Amino acid sequence: MKLKQAYSIIFVLFCMSMSMQAVSQTLNDKLQNRPYTDLRKWHLGFGVGVHTQDLQFTHNGFVAENGQTWFMDQPSFSPGFNVCGLIDFRLNTYFSVRVSPGMYFGNREIKMVDTSGDGQETQNIKSAFVMLPVDLKFAAMRYQNARPYVVGGIMPAFDVTKKRSDFLKLKSADFYLSIGVGCDFYLPYFKLIPELKFCFGLTDVIDRNRPDLADNPDKLKFTQSLKKATSSMVVLTFYFE
Repeated sequence: MKLKQAYSIIFVLFCMSMSMQAVSQTLNDKLQNRPYTDLRKWHLGFGVGVHTQDLQFTHNGFVAENGQTWFMDQPSFSPGFNVCGLIDFRLNTYFSVRVSPGMYFGNREIKMVDTSGDGQETQNIKSAFVMLPVDLKFAAMRYQNARPYVVGGIMPAFDVTKKRSDFLKLKSADFYLSIGVGCDFYLPYFKLIPELKFCFGLTDVIDRNRPDLADNPDKLKFTQSLKKATSSMVVLTFYFE
């Protein structure tokens, strides 16, 4: 695991622990809040949160006509914002299916370096993803006013930002596998659900069809230097149900 990924995970874990501490007093309540809410077949809600987007590059050693060999990296993370709805369908006491469509706004700063030291470029890739996560949720038994759970599923993603001509161009569609942990906190009038999720892209997101570079073919060397690039995300969301 990269050091920058470790820092990101520590940051979101810290935020999650703070949120849990803020509602931890509910664990000591003798009276259960909303004792029958989990018996309902459907649950509706919404969520807001923060996330980080990453790109993992696999290079192929391409050498340009001028002898340059370019390597790409994302040296730092920029926090993004996400908002979503929540539809939860109860299967039985422990399992439910969740759909949480939403919008994820963020950006990735890509650094491109020539190994000979003769050149360096940067590119800021902004994105506005329409996400459609579908997850299977397994929850433990409720203890007073808290119920931890694990969740896993798939997440199709569609970038609706207008693509522009630049060094690298990403495809509009991607597909993630996700896994996460969270906890339902039963408050008097609603449930507060902090959740930490890790999402791993399965497809090569580099767009190699670049007719926009017909007038500037030298920029193709960056795309030609990559075998593939896959995306990943760390998402911290607070659901209100």
